Amino acid sequence: MPKRIVLLLSVLSLAASTFVPTAFAVDPAIKKQLEKLDPATRLEQSCDTEAMSRINKDETGYKPDKVIAYTFKDPVPSDDRLEAPGAVFRSKGDWYHLSYSCITGPQHINVRELQYKIGDKVPRDKWTKYYLYD
Repeated sequence: MPKRIVLLLSVLSLAASTFVPTAFAVDPAIKKQLEKLDPATRLEQSCDTEAMSRINKDETGYKPDKVIAYTFKDPVPSDDRLEAPGAVFRSKGDWYHLSYSCITGPQHINVRELQYKIGDKVPRDKWTKYYLYD
């Protein structure tokens, strides 16, 4: 499994259990982990974590436990912004297309704004091609 995915999974697993979504604030344990990352990775991880939290709170019925920003198309970072048009998230054992736009503070930890759109389910026969898993 690529190192980038392993790192993402570690941060998101921690995030799923400790993220505080109501104030766009990051739990101190997550903040400590994010601070260890380089700024570009921190930006992506913060945005992925916030996307997962928001989708989980919505009344869509999805319960994401993983978000990956770069599955179908590389994300485009700029300063404190990340555009992720080719993202995915996993919910209840299935993967779904996701696109999002995220703005963080200058340290790339606190998300200030997030807009996202959930797409179609990724067919299981495409999972191997895109390194998706159960």
